[in-house]
Amino acid sequence: MEASNGTHKQPVLLVLRALKLGDLLVAVPALHALRRAFPEHRLLYAAQDWLEDAVGLVGGYELLPTHGLDVPIPIEEGTVDVAVNLHGSGPESDDRLAAILPRTIIGHRTPAWPGPAWISEIHERERWTRLLQWHGIDAEPDDYRLLPPAVPSPSPDATVLHVGAAYGSRLWPEERFAEVARSLAGDGHQVLFTGSSAERARALDVARLAGLPESKVLAGRLRLAEFMACVAEARLVVSADTGAAHLASAYARPSVVLFGPAPAEVWGPPPGPHIVLTDAQVRRGDTFASTPDPALLAVSVQDVLAAVGELRLS
Repeated sequence: MEASNGTHKQPVLLVLRALKLGDLLVAVPALHALRRAFPEHRLLYAAQDWLEDAVGLVGGYELLPTHGLDVPIPIEEGTVDVAVNLHGSGPESDDRLAAILPRTIIGHRTPAWPGPAWISEIHERERWTRLLQWHGIDAEPDDYRLLPPAVPSPSPDATVLHVGAAYGSRLWPEERFAEVARSLAGDGHQVLFTGSSAERARALDVARLAGLPESKVLAGRLRLAEFMACVAEARLVVSADTGAAHLASAYARPSVVLFGPAPAEVWGPPPGPHIVLTDAQVRRGDTFASTPDPALLAVSVQDVLAAVGELRLS
């Protein structure tokens, strides 16, 4: 795949990070740095196709639909000038990039190419900017802001309770979310419940327990662009460590983020109107567990409401 640019061929830079929304958002500083470093290149972001609206708000990138590492990167061999491994440092991602025969590969150190050593306990925004810095590219981890949403918010100034998560280890109990929702609604917050289509039943249960109408449940009813706009214009976001929390960071919206299996030191929000709640001392750390991590269960309703009070919302 090469784009015509008059009589010349436009060089292609391809970034592999075939993961979820939160993974995209913590890589934004690195993506911005690459855009600045390669202004003449066509920029492709290889990830799942449902992320297209989010990729558009990074600025300058086209989505190349790639369903994880279980399939080859769908691009003709030898057409990529620079390939960047922001997916990881294992043989699977390395092999997928090597298979497309790029002229240059930017990644962590492997037997096949040079790079910095992989460090486990480092924040994700710093991980990828550190990688680029090693390769001589100026990159700053605090360059994480997105472009303004492409569509208006379906409910400006709402308090967004994102009650879902990809894994059971990050699911704060429904009754606790409901108690928070009931208290915030009583204080005048316009509470909305968000989540994916698969999480709609959970969101409906939380709304019912909170005594709030089904009309407050937007889970499964928003396109990604609308969901991003909803968070970007929210009064407050309460969420587990999910894409919703990373969106709140990207748009500097006040947020309370509940951490379970993942360490906040690696995935937490940047400085700003964000409060992290967890108990690292009891963390089990099994992301793929079907039951909530003890570090998450250690967070009480009172902890969340106290954090909301600390944010001093207007």
